[in-house]
Amino acid sequence: MKTLYLSILLTFISCFEAMAQSSIEGQVQKSNGEPLAYANVQLLNTPLGSVTDDSGNFIIQSVPQGSYILRISFIDFTPQAIAVELSRDQKLKLNAITLEPASSSLNEVSVVGKSDNYLQKLPSSSLRLQEPLIRTAQNIQVISDELIQDQQSFDMLETVTRNVSGAQMIEHWGTFARINMRGFKIPAFRNGFNVDVPWGPLSEDMAIVDRIEFVKGPAGFMLSSGEPGGLYNVVTKKPNLFQSNEASFTLGSFNTLRGAIDLGGKVANNDKLLYRMNAMASTKGTQRAYDFTKRYTIAPSVSYQINETSKITASYIYQYMQMSLVGSAYVFSPNGFADLPRDFTLAEPNIDPTIVDEHNLFIDFEHSISDNWKLTAKLAYILYGQEGSSLWVNSVAKNGDVVRTMSSFDALNESKLGQLFLTGEESTGAINHNFLIGLDLGQKDYFADWWQTGIIGPERTFNIYNPTYGLPADQIPDFDRSQSIRKRATSGSYPAIIGQQYASFYAQDQLSILENKLKLTLAGRFTDYNGWSYGSTTHDQVFSPRVGLNYAVTPYTSVYGVFDQSFNPVSGATVDGEAFVPVRANNIEFGIKRNWFDESWSTTLAAYQITKQNMVVGHPDQEVLKENPNAQIQLGEAVSKGIEFDAQGKITDDISLVFNYAFTNVEITEDTNKEIIGTRVAGHAKHITNAWIKYQLPTTSLNGFSISLGSQYQNDRSSWNWGADNQSLLPDYFRLDAALAYELKGLRVGLNVNNLLDEYLYSGSAYADFYYWQAEPGINFRLNLTQKF
Repeated sequence: MKTLYLSILLTFISCFEAMAQSSIEGQVQKSNGEPLAYANVQLLNTPLGSVTDDSGNFIIQSVPQGSYILRISFIDFTPQAIAVELSRDQKLKLNAITLEPASSSLNEVSVVGKSDNYLQKLPSSSLRLQEPLIRTAQNIQVISDELIQDQQSFDMLETVTRNVSGAQMIEHWGTFARINMRGFKIPAFRNGFNVDVPWGPLSEDMAIVDRIEFVKGPAGFMLSSGEPGGLYNVVTKKPNLFQSNEASFTLGSFNTLRGAIDLGGKVANNDKLLYRMNAMASTKGTQRAYDFTKRYTIAPSVSYQINETSKITASYIYQYMQMSLVGSAYVFSPNGFADLPRDFTLAEPNIDPTIVDEHNLFIDFEHSISDNWKLTAKLAYILYGQEGSSLWVNSVAKNGDVVRTMSSFDALNESKLGQLFLTGEESTGAINHNFLIGLDLGQKDYFADWWQTGIIGPERTFNIYNPTYGLPADQIPDFDRSQSIRKRATSGSYPAIIGQQYASFYAQDQLSILENKLKLTLAGRFTDYNGWSYGSTTHDQVFSPRVGLNYAVTPYTSVYGVFDQSFNPVSGATVDGEAFVPVRANNIEFGIKRNWFDESWSTTLAAYQITKQNMVVGHPDQEVLKENPNAQIQLGEAVSKGIEFDAQGKITDDISLVFNYAFTNVEITEDTNKEIIGTRVAGHAKHITNAWIKYQLPTTSLNGFSISLGSQYQNDRSSWNWGADNQSLLPDYFRLDAALAYELKGLRVGLNVNNLLDEYLYSGSAYADFYYWQAEPGINFRLNLTQKF
């Protein structure tokens, strides 16, 4: 039946009158001959356009024959308009197009500091999409490196989520970013690879990050397995022909010191052989005593243009982190949240640090088969090692006595990943087809030793209201590491081994009709999945369809709708011995996107509903439960509904803005326990509003100065559970930040002050008969000096 429907639809579309398709390509450059990246190229009075890449190149495909006006524009440059005439099936290649600085910006000093670009119009190639974000049938938000620099974020743990609607950082161990979106945990991607593992990967340092892409909801064009909230993709820095080298130094509160360098360009003056080297070293404390983090990162990469049709890029990333024991940021109390000073700690000064080192290798090979077809092969290898310990409490008494438990927390993760995909374009009459055909392969193996435990201190108790520190070394637990982590992982009551192996095939045809105003995406992914977790195994074969629609109402406005699915494998079986089927989640989403004011800023408004089905719940038959108290069936269902709004870009010549709002509500809609139907699923805030506004002083004696102000607000929020009355246990969250920067001839000085109001900010949850939380620091600062050369 599905095949019949598809055949009817394709036959209907094919009835449109045949119309030949042509293309326009060229390069945009500055007056000095340097390429101009991210310039807007638009065919006036049509929805067709493009954005120049890092080399200034652009291509507009699927253009019907006829006469057009091509407009090229960029902030602080004088736009150009060029008349073009296209004949049938013509591939028009234009001469280099030069944009001159606008008359108000001819003075070199006056343009300093005006190059910020919060708005990103194109996804990275690692997302496999072949069109501007405004024409994609999905809500995708991109955080640029300019925005990261302005906010002085050091890694993924530092409120990067403030720049995306509905994304919420959940407190956890401090080694990896635990991010929820649309009420569900989202996996970490790195350069287009799913690198998500238990308690990992190590959070990326921003010294190696080019951009961060948040994809809302299931995204079959990447992978279908996992939670349905979406994903975030960290794109690391790669070689660039016109690299601008820079060095930076930062100091700040809590003995923060950090240095970073970014070098790159040609090797031996060879345009075909490029390199890039990023390196960083940092040390910082927190408001808590004995709490510290030391990191260094080295990330060399090289690319070689083999010939006109083939290119290979190789990147290596090494991240090292030394930190106080895992979990030392948690605070516990029997008397409610914020019962203790935010600088309180349960840690001891002489506990050995936890050490994490992570090796990453990425290899990309691109080959243009023809003008219309391109083959991409990608490999990734990640080796993650951790040796350390974690801190928790066994009990919390009413008088404040706690029993501090220290456990071994060693881990090893090895991920081997591969991708092979083919992209191409063909026309059948009036229909233009953009194809994406891909194969994803992967194996991940995770081993852990958390079996060794001990009590800290001889008295076994520690009073949170009258703390004393400085225990001798023989009163700190010591762990046996004489055996390998693979052997120690099986030394407990169950094997602490988690892994997966998968092969996944994806095929997509995006049909463009009505002179490319309407884009219809028909796609599907088949996944063969094997998983193992704590001694249980699963094997699933799942097909996940995807249908998307994007219509260009005007050249600057589009509306879209998308249906996509995700699945989560489930171990176990029914009382009849039948294996559980995967948990399925369906996402239905509609939205409107618009680029404003010469496409200098954009907005996205989206509404969605995610229905998660086949959730495992307790068996409803009491007779069955008498024989098997752990009996379960798949009847559970949860629904996430929400509205999201994002705005980013330069709204005037002097004001750049990031603003977002999200309403999220996730409830249980089906369960054998009728009492919990209608209750909310933890892990989201009902209302999240964030803003970051930057004002660059106009041409005056203070030219080059900018002032920024940022806010974060969360209402009706939870991290791990709701209260007994299904209401938030946590108070509203509001944080105000500010920044001041000065730029002149490649030199930038930036001062950021966070938590201006010095609020006691935290997140946490109730746990048994006590509360736990993690507190943020009070007012604090960072001062950065960056020199480009």
